[in-house]
Amino acid sequence: MPTKPLDRLMFAQGGLCFFCNVPLPKAEASVEHLVALARNGTNGDDNCVACCKAMNALLGSMSLKEKIKVVLNQKGQFKCPNGAGCTPAKPQSSSPTKPRASSAENEALSAVIANLKGRGNARPRRMKTLVSTIRALPLKLSGQQVSAVIQQLQSNGKIVVDGTQVSYKL
Repeated sequence: MPTKPLDRLMFAQGGLCFFCNVPLPKAEASVEHLVALARNGTNGDDNCVACCKAMNALLGSMSLKEKIKVVLNQKGQFKCPNGAGCTPAKPQSSSPTKPRASSAENEALSAVIANLKGRGNARPRRMKTLVSTIRALPLKLSGQQVSAVIQQLQSNGKIVVDGTQVSYKL
């Protein structure tokens, strides 16, 4: 019986994320096409890597050149969009305001998910509209908090972002 592509990639990468090189639970893993299928990439193992769902959503159907630029812009201090990564998060977590922001973001995440579920087929289909929808909720979120909620939605697999398009798995 042939193994699944994700299983092969996870084995070949030692169970680590291709981009941030930290342990990657299979439930959080997805297949990233280095050359996107939308850009005539293939499903072959030479074009695919295992990474977290948040990173996959971030890279979307960018060109290989754009993806390399995202990685290079990290300047050796790669920070995974799901909060993991090779750089220690200790300096940021020592801030006294960090726990409150995290709690507010978790409450906001629950409120946003409830709102989106209630919308049924009338959910925003474009990222710009999703951001506007979240900002219009009576949560009083900053732009940074809205971005954090959207990243949480992606990393939890609740939304999938492909370029500017948004699809839902609520």
